[in-house]
Amino acid sequence: LKGGLSKEVLNPETLACWWTTLNDPVLSRIIKHALSGNLNLKEAMARIDEARALRGINHAGFFPILNTDASATKYKDSKNSESRNRNRLYAAGFDADWELDIFGGVRRSVEAADANIEVAQEGLHDVLVNLQAEVAMNYVEVRTYQKRLAIIKTNIKTREEILKLNRSLHKAGIINELTVQESLYSLEHLHAAIPVLQTGLEAAKNRLAVLLGEKPGSIHGELYAEKSIPVPPAMVAVGIPAETLRRRPDIRRAERNLAAMTARIGIATANLYPKFRLFGTIGLESVSTGDLLTSASRAWSFGPRISWNIFDASAIRQKIKAESAIQKQALIQYESTILNALEEVENVLIAYTQEQSRHRSLEAATVAARKAYKLSLNLYKAGLINFNNVLTSQYSMQLFEDKLALSNGAIASNFIRLYKALGGGWEYSEGNTDKSSKG
Repeated sequence: LKGGLSKEVLNPETLACWWTTLNDPVLSRIIKHALSGNLNLKEAMARIDEARALRGINHAGFFPILNTDASATKYKDSKNSESRNRNRLYAAGFDADWELDIFGGVRRSVEAADANIEVAQEGLHDVLVNLQAEVAMNYVEVRTYQKRLAIIKTNIKTREEILKLNRSLHKAGIINELTVQESLYSLEHLHAAIPVLQTGLEAAKNRLAVLLGEKPGSIHGELYAEKSIPVPPAMVAVGIPAETLRRRPDIRRAERNLAAMTARIGIATANLYPKFRLFGTIGLESVSTGDLLTSASRAWSFGPRISWNIFDASAIRQKIKAESAIQKQALIQYESTILNALEEVENVLIAYTQEQSRHRSLEAATVAARKAYKLSLNLYKAGLINFNNVLTSQYSMQLFEDKLALSNGAIASNFIRLYKALGGGWEYSEGNTDKSSKG
């Protein structure tokens, strides 16, 4: 590896809170705020609660069902019947039913439910990884816009001084009106760029507020002061990316989803076999409330029950085929997730190293452009060159300074994307989010 990357073993603690390596207290504070307020994160926690509750429903299949009921019935036979009886019947009792999980249908349903809980947990981790990366990249965007605005404002002051100089020279008859107008439109061109950048800055701040679960405009005060674009460390350890990918929540989620779909095949298969149940009732029956609690009113029944779906026009076997097809889809999705992850890591590694190389060239070009501007201005004041040379050097200097600011932002953003691609960040608040999801 090159371009600021090394194959040194990636420290798990560094990967867990990678944004701290940028040494930006404001960024760290904003990420902490997002972990407590982001709405997508709260939704992912609720999905874990849902999966746990559904697992409890499936696990209840291991235990007998117990019901109780009581009734008081008054009845009379019709006049056309032979008995023409009129009577009352009072009853109270308990019913129990227990399906024996001989062929593993309940066990497989619990296994599928366990896998679904893990799917939901990895979904939460995936939200964490994406949230932290999105917050950091929007923060970098805010600082990049602020830097670009500062560059323009500095260049505006310079061009205002030149305009003032040209007006003095014109008044003295040294230069013509054309030169004054050229310096004026050069100045107004920069003024026209400010609203566009200001709009982008406000949008980035508002997006950041929404990621924090706040109303747009609520964090403008915290970001009002201009600060530099975060600078990644000189050397970033990434280890062997293919091994680090095992940490990615999207891959782990796809794997657990495959396990859940595999278990559902077992649930469908269990329906091919008979179901064995134990049932029983115990209670009291009497035609008189006074005799209801006596031993003579006791009634009970107990026994096994077997049910077997002998003919269903192959519906069960078709269900098994359907579940098998769904399991194949989950396997394909798992393989696709791995390939997409490898592609993402490879692309961001290339982008990070190539931007480092581009940044070095832009630094050199910016230094040269600043020198060229100073030289052209001095030569113009000495009357050795015309104003077009100054205009050209002005434009080049401002252009390269802006590109350099954008490159600084791109390096920081690619650094963030790199750690996102490696699955960094979800361990940082794993304990807090799991605790919150349990209530």
